[in-house]
Parts: sequence; structure tokens; C-alpha cells
Amino acid sequence: MKTYSPATVAAPAGPYSHGVEIPGDARLLYLAGQIGVSPDGTMSADFEAQADQCWKNIKAILAAAGMGVEHLVKCTHFLTSPEHVAAYGKVRTRHLGEARPASTLLVISALARPGMLVEVEAIAAKG
Repeated sequence: MKTYSPATVAAPAGPYSHGVEIPGDARLLYLAGQIGVSPDGTMSADFEAQADQCWKNIKAILAAAGMGVEHLVKCTHFLTSPEHVAAYGKVRTRHLGEARPASTLLVISALARPGMLVEVEAIAAKG
């Protein structure tokens, strides 16, 4: 994969790339929106705990496909409150490390299930 954040565009505001090119021979994996629900079906009321579990779920799906966060090419992040943006950035950075997928973050009024505070959908590619 090749990332693009040209000097002719404002620098990314966080740990992401403006564009990611996928090689023609890559295997694509589309991840459904992941939420902060643990494997036992429980969900914390705490935002950071939900965000952390959300990323644990993403990493588990990637691992099942023989991939890791370095294979993420696009993430769309949904938060239900602007007050959570800074905390979410810390959780996201902790899980992504040096990976820089293209990313979009949206603050929306609600998610499908009451009590859900964060959801992330993603696309991964492995050549």
C-alpha cells in the first residue's frame, strides 16, 4: 500500500493519511461497523471502555483474516458527542500505532442501539 498526504493539501489533523492506494493483487476485507460490545454481549456505559472494545473487536476480525491494523486502508469513525473526540483520538492512536489509514470522523446524534457511544467501520487490504 502507498499513502498520500501531499504538501499541496493541509497536513492531516491526526494520525491518518489523506489517501491510500491499494495494489491490484490485494485481498480486500470490509468490516461492518464495530461497537463496544464484548464477546459476552455486555457493553460498558463508559465511552473510553466502549472505544477500546470497539478496537479490540476490529483487531480480532483482522486477525481472523490474517491481517493487522497495518492493513487498514479506510476507517469511518462515528461518535455521539463532540466531547469524546479527544479521548477517542487517544484510544485510536493506542490501537493503530504507526498505521495511517485514510479516515473520516463524524459526530452524529445517535447510533442504532441506546447507550452506544462509538462505532467504527473499516476496509483492509493485504497484497
